[in-house]
Formats: sequence, C-alpha cells, structure tokens
Amino acid sequence: MNTKANQKRQTPSRAWEDYLKIIYKLESSENLGKGVQTKELAQRLAVSQASVTNMLKKLAEEQYIDYQPYYGVSLTEAGRLVAMKMLRNHRVLETYLVARLGYSWDEVDEEAETLEHFLSDKLVERMWHDLGQPTHDPHGSPIPSIDGQIEPVQLQSLTEITLQTPVRLKWIKNRSPEELRYLASIGLHINAQIVIKNQAPFQGPLLIEVDDQHFHALDYRMALALFVEAE
Repeated sequence: MNTKANQKRQTPSRAWEDYLKIIYKLESSENLGKGVQTKELAQRLAVSQASVTNMLKKLAEEQYIDYQPYYGVSLTEAGRLVAMKMLRNHRVLETYLVARLGYSWDEVDEEAETLEHFLSDKLVERMWHDLGQPTHDPHGSPIPSIDGQIEPVQLQSLTEITLQTPVRLKWIKNRSPEELRYLASIGLHINAQIVIKNQAPFQGPLLIEVDDQHFHALDYRMALALFVEAE
C-alpha cells in the first residue's frame, strides 16, 4: 500500500514553486507533449544537473511531478495547480506594477519573481479586481484564473506573416529587459500595428512599419518572439 498517497503533501517551498513554474513553461511551450529533460531545467535555472535530479526526486515523492529518468518530467495535477498559482501571482503583479506604480514593462519581471512567492490569494484577488480583472499581463501573456485555468494563445509569430499584411502585436515571449527596452524604443507595445515591408533572404532582418509612423529593421531572432493577430 502506498502510504504517501494518503499523507498530506508538504507545502511547496519557494524553490519548489520555481521548479514547478519552469517545468510548466517548458512542458507547455517547448516540448509538445514530451517530458521535460533534466538538462533543460539545469540550463534554465543555471544549476547543475545533479542539483536538478535531487530536487526532482523530492517533488516526485510529494507527487507534484511524474519523473521518469529516461522520459523526463511532467506535472501532476497538484503540480500544475502550484505552477498556475505562481503564474497568476507573477502576471497580476507585473500588471499592477505597470498600471498602478508606474513601472515600465522591462522592469517588472525581476520584481515579480521575488514577490510572487509571498502574496496571499486574497491580496492577489484584490489587486486583480482593482485592475479591472485583466486577462493578460503587460507583455501579453495570459493571466490564469483563480482555479488554474489559462486562456489558450492562438497567435502567429511575426515571422509567419506575409509582406504588407497589417497585424497587431499581442504577445512578447520571454524577452530580456534589454530587449524589451529596445522594442519600446522603436515604438512597439501591445496592440501596436505592424506591417512587414520587406525581408532580407535567409532569415535576414525584417523591415517593419510601426503604427503607420516609423520604419525599423528588426532582427529575425527577435521577430520570432513577437506574436501577432491579423486585423
């Protein structure tokens, strides 16, 4: 008989919460149904693979993850709910910092990474209601609901858009503060209109027009992280 299944799980520590959130991000956006590998987690968290393995064993013992050494890691329902709670805290915080405290979108990630672990559900709900119940954060990422549901993202990368087709910027995926500052400096913001005027061959830079006003050359690698919808 598995006595662990009948015992109450330990409340996740800050480190456990970080692991579960990263596993969710890798599992949902990069692995297409495959298990997350130890190497991927070590690279993302900047720790050794041995440290990751030890942590995964603890999370598996508490039934927050399913861990198979050759297949990889996947979240259990309990682990997914912890990850959703952290994402909700993080994205509501980012939105609050921008909308109420005057932060710019390149400043909020580091602040939210620290504070997200210490917020009560009651405080997050009050912040969310004060903001008008937003569905997305300042970078366009969907905010999970209180019960751990998340709106599916149905967008295209800017690199998939044909020339002269007007689109709206809806999501900027995983960019550094420096990159976000650059994007802001060329007039890009959520809901900005973008038209690709030209593109160099072999995945070269894109010449884009922003909001019918400015022309800029945009690196192809950067364009891959900009997700848009047709007008």
